[in-house]
Amino acid sequence: MSLNSFIRKVFFKPAELKSQDESSPSLAPDNVEPPATKPPAFRDYSLFCARMKPLVEQYQTHFKKRLHQLPFQPLISVILPVYNPEIQWLRTAIESVRKQIYPRWELCITDDASPNSEIRLLLEEYEKLCPNIQVVYRNENGHISQASNSALKIASGEFIALLDHDDEIPPHALARVIDCLNEHPDAALIYSDEDKIDETGTRSQPHFKSDWNPDLLLGQNFISHFGVYRFSDVKKVGGFRTGYEGAQDWDLALRISSEVEPRQIIHIPEVLYHWRSIAGSTAKDIGEKSYAHNAARNAIEDHFSRKGIQATLEPVDRFYWRPRYIHANPSVAIIIPTRDRIELLKECIDSIRSKTNYQNYQIVIANNDSADESTFQYFNELRTSGIDIVDTPGEFNFSRIVNAATRSREEEIICLLNNDTTVIDDSWLDELVMHAVRDEIGPVGAKLLYPHDHVQHAGIVLGIGGIGSEAFKFIHKTDDGYIHRAFLIGNYSAVTGACMAFRRSVWESVNGFNEQDVPNAYSDVDFCLRCGEKGYRSLFTPFAQFYHAESASRGPDDSDEFENATAYMRTRWRDKIAKDPFYNPNLTIDREDFTLAPQSRDYSIE
Repeated sequence: MSLNSFIRKVFFKPAELKSQDESSPSLAPDNVEPPATKPPAFRDYSLFCARMKPLVEQYQTHFKKRLHQLPFQPLISVILPVYNPEIQWLRTAIESVRKQIYPRWELCITDDASPNSEIRLLLEEYEKLCPNIQVVYRNENGHISQASNSALKIASGEFIALLDHDDEIPPHALARVIDCLNEHPDAALIYSDEDKIDETGTRSQPHFKSDWNPDLLLGQNFISHFGVYRFSDVKKVGGFRTGYEGAQDWDLALRISSEVEPRQIIHIPEVLYHWRSIAGSTAKDIGEKSYAHNAARNAIEDHFSRKGIQATLEPVDRFYWRPRYIHANPSVAIIIPTRDRIELLKECIDSIRSKTNYQNYQIVIANNDSADESTFQYFNELRTSGIDIVDTPGEFNFSRIVNAATRSREEEIICLLNNDTTVIDDSWLDELVMHAVRDEIGPVGAKLLYPHDHVQHAGIVLGIGGIGSEAFKFIHKTDDGYIHRAFLIGNYSAVTGACMAFRRSVWESVNGFNEQDVPNAYSDVDFCLRCGEKGYRSLFTPFAQFYHAESASRGPDDSDEFENATAYMRTRWRDKIAKDPFYNPNLTIDREDFTLAPQSRDYSIE
């Protein structure tokens, strides 16, 4: 982990640091790859689908046999607003519902005054053919929100599922939802993974999603399809809203999620929806519906207003968003652990002083048994300039040092910072603070780059390489990562202690860092997970950026202390490591780049 490498790099002499596989960051090539010990990236989605096919077929057979045993078999109303699609794709969409292996469904269609007369003929044909298909024919075009509401008026199911007029769902989509509902009978919102499908039926571009990730939802609509909602909740919030066309389902997800408990929002990590990728469709090019961006802004701003949150929005690239929260500029203690190595410390402090717009902060040096005379001379200079020095003597124990330094402070916000980091952007501290002050947020982490402009940290994913590793490690800073997540604020199970901000009250609520079990390695991950147990979300923001001088090719620690910490983590956090809720089981745990797993790690037939 990054903290362990930090310990070796910063607290020991250069001669003690050199390893045979270490290379100078300044000499790293422009295209940096992970160490050669990692397997090559697997990107063959067609092969992935082929490997999943027999499992899906087994599931379908098994589901049909045990259907009569399921205690909860609610009616699901599939909502299908229609406006002038190509006939063949509309037929395919309808047939995908008719082929569902779960039989208790109804298809509620609204024709939104399509000018093509063949569409009405097709819909009338299906009305006569299938008794659980109902159609409303609107006299004038009202767009997708009004059309969807017209379909809701004829729906009688306990749950509604949303389908677009040229997309399709696989035969087991509703069955998977029913299994989910039998496991979580109070679920209010269920969503699945999705991909795209072209005219030939070829699938591509899978979106393997995070479990419920409320901060990510304020930047992108990751819920999207396949979305299934409890109908009573949809009625409670008033259905779809006109004026939000293009982002009407994002708006609905925001409103529903504000009314229900997080535990009632369930993610099925399997592709249960295929977007039709054809010319003119959003699946082909999101730019086809650029007006949706403005609708999304309105939906998110309304969410802030409903929740009483003071925040503004800024666009990220073309179609994503960055919330900026207004706060009262609380006091911040920037705690920098160090032992000698003043060349690193000086560069770090100079960068803070010259590149920090936020004013209400105090730099605190946590000195752990520095011995060089030059260090003490520098400390005297720092004291004269108003920087505090806190002595934390004894054998190096990062958790103990952080706890001792934090205990000595009265500032509301604590910001831990490695002394081998340097500030990139002036607004870094304001960005960390605006999230750290939020009641529901615990540790907040920044985006760290190697000196050669490749990512070192963008959140921590559990399970990668064993206990966990940094998200998007080794990608270039200009790479937006998987489904843009490297450029968006979002929740992760943990963030690195190399740059981490949190409220002092959060630290107190979990009794600080764990000095006994994880004195050094994994102390940041353990702290974040214990904060999670208390209900605080860990958050990564890419809008606070640092260079971090950690070597890009350092090998793992094999000390007894590291082994003990690893054993503790495997025991204490076994379930989290086995299934990180913010990382999809269809993605690899052999690399940090969010490429495909050879096969899903979480697919059950029963």
